[in-house]
Amino acid sequence: MMKRSSKLIRAVIVFLCMAVSSTGSLLAQDADQSDAASKQDKIKALEIAYISKELDLTPEEAQKFWPVYNKYSREVNTLIAERKKKNQELKGKPRTDAAATATLDKELDYEKKMLEIKTRYRQEFSKVLPARKVGNLYRAEREFRGMMIRQLKERKDNRMMRGRGRQQ
Repeated sequence: MMKRSSKLIRAVIVFLCMAVSSTGSLLAQDADQSDAASKQDKIKALEIAYISKELDLTPEEAQKFWPVYNKYSREVNTLIAERKKKNQELKGKPRTDAAATATLDKELDYEKKMLEIKTRYRQEFSKVLPARKVGNLYRAEREFRGMMIRQLKERKDNRMMRGRGRQQ
């Protein structure tokens, strides 16, 4: 068991090093973008560590799993970015029944596309992991997102509390 854990830890460290080194081109961007990218890299590294821990991947599973997961993540993130862009375009436009219907249709289309991605990758993940680990993957993603949202909310609340303390 100890040997397996050390191999897993080594595999995760190697993967994190590769992921971090591949972001070197981000350093050439301006400071704000670089800072945002750095935060995104840190969050991604935390997510990778969390998922690795939750799935208890063997080194062989990790080697097969992470390339599939990275491809899945890119597709999901692309879809989310498209959704954000469309929502930004709608800001400031008049709220009519026709616009509301179009917005609802776009939201349902987004949900449908997300479900298609998850369904397709469930099959891909099942090729490299046992079913219980695939199920744990989706649970671990939800838990990680929940943790991140709670932490961001706590930080926001703490900033607001510090700001109120200064005003009194």
